Amino acid sequence: MTTAAPEAAVPHRAAITVCVMLATIMQALDTTIANVALPYMQGSLSATQDQINWVLTSYIVAAAIMTPPTGWLAARFGRKNYFLACVAGFTTASVLCGIAASLEQMVLFRLLQGVCGAALVPLSQSVLLDIYPRERHGSAMAIWGVGVMVGPILGPTLGGWLTEYYNWRWVFYINLPVGILTFLGLSHFFSAAAPQRDGGFDWFGFAMLSVAIGALQMMLDRGQNLDWFSSTEVVAEAVLCGLAFYMFLVHMFTAKKPFIEPAMFIDRNFTIGLLLIFVVGVILLGSLALLTPYLQNLMDYPVLTAGLVLAPRGVGTMVAMMLVGRLITRIDARLMIALGICLLGLSLYEMAGYTPDVSQFNLVWVGIVQGLGLGFVFVPLSTVTFATLAPLFRVQGTSLFSLMRNIGSSIGISLMIYFLSYNGQILHAELGAHITPFNDLLRQPGIASIWNMATVGGRAALDAEINRQGSIIAYANDFRLMMYLVLVTLPLVALLRRSGAPSGGHAAAAALD
Repeated sequence: MTTAAPEAAVPHRAAITVCVMLATIMQALDTTIANVALPYMQGSLSATQDQINWVLTSYIVAAAIMTPPTGWLAARFGRKNYFLACVAGFTTASVLCGIAASLEQMVLFRLLQGVCGAALVPLSQSVLLDIYPRERHGSAMAIWGVGVMVGPILGPTLGGWLTEYYNWRWVFYINLPVGILTFLGLSHFFSAAAPQRDGGFDWFGFAMLSVAIGALQMMLDRGQNLDWFSSTEVVAEAVLCGLAFYMFLVHMFTAKKPFIEPAMFIDRNFTIGLLLIFVVGVILLGSLALLTPYLQNLMDYPVLTAGLVLAPRGVGTMVAMMLVGRLITRIDARLMIALGICLLGLSLYEMAGYTPDVSQFNLVWVGIVQGLGLGFVFVPLSTVTFATLAPLFRVQGTSLFSLMRNIGSSIGISLMIYFLSYNGQILHAELGAHITPFNDLLRQPGIASIWNMATVGGRAALDAEINRQGSIIAYANDFRLMMYLVLVTLPLVALLRRSGAPSGGHAAAAALD
């Protein structure tokens, strides 16, 4: 892989940018757009609640496993050829998902969609880093970040609208025109580089990492339904994940040509960037996984209203990215990352004080603040992470960057939902301990008529209210936990090098200068 060419040496830069952005948005939307359609799919495909979750799990597992080998596959078959194959495969799989007539077909096609879509985001990032000169990498990452960050945020809104006014199958059909346009644009404007036929592939390393990622994803997805480590299946998946990852690490540091080159991790910015993007992934989808049921279940918002209330978070992200694209060459990127972390902490602090009576204005402005925080973190972080990384590691590095973000999202969703359920049960027991016939408040005329402990209906209504109050506190605890997680990453920002400073331990990185 070569360094970014001078600005005048890259023809059709704007057209290529549009094409790779379409690919990024198409893939990023599919991470969340199908979520709101699951109840409708469940009825059409005659699936149980546990079975329909495989529609999401199959895509996540396939995409996670196929993200790391993106670098080798792009080098082996040529980046343009591989990019076009992924776009064509993802588009075809989307149409097949739309026409699926059974759960088995849907899971199979979602697996294919995940396999083909895994490379779209890292390939898009590496292409933009190559076609733009280094001084414009910040602007390029701002453009790319819009698709990566806004896509998952707006996915539930678009998915809810398509499902409400058309059919759940249009959640997948919408990728057809975008995919065709992307394929034709890349075919015409993107120049092909010669494939590297002499590079071998570390099949053992790939197998071990694939097993580790697959077992981790299965454990996270199944753990909530199987009561985590009280289940033999979850314990087996955890042991398999740990053992496979250990074997992968040993192999990576001892093999002559490992699947992932350990020399990349000598670069301090790259290593710290992977840790920070993991936390961004936790917050990006972890908070979204909490806010959606909060609005629908506790505040009784319809699907479309909940989506519209969440949309300003995407607006805040886009505004931040446009600002960062202009400021990143003038202001130290580390300061913008620190500002973004503080904004995220502020938004989560406000969300920890939410009650079902919170106004829509409050929901909107807190969402905008959180969107601004995500934008101020993501774009400078994407720039600084690769500023000192050797160009020959760029495609592999962007693959790991996307993988860490996706794993962070998966872990964030699973842990937040687990803590929500666990704390809700504990709080129900604690609050229920105060409900006795001797509680004077329950004897008040207005209350006794609703929560009459002498009747079945009164006890049911009282239990529902205890559940509701426990859920409110459990949501607040989750938001507060994410706030702490964000704020403890602030010291890591100080360890980052300035984007213009080469990594002292990595001689190859000097080629960027």
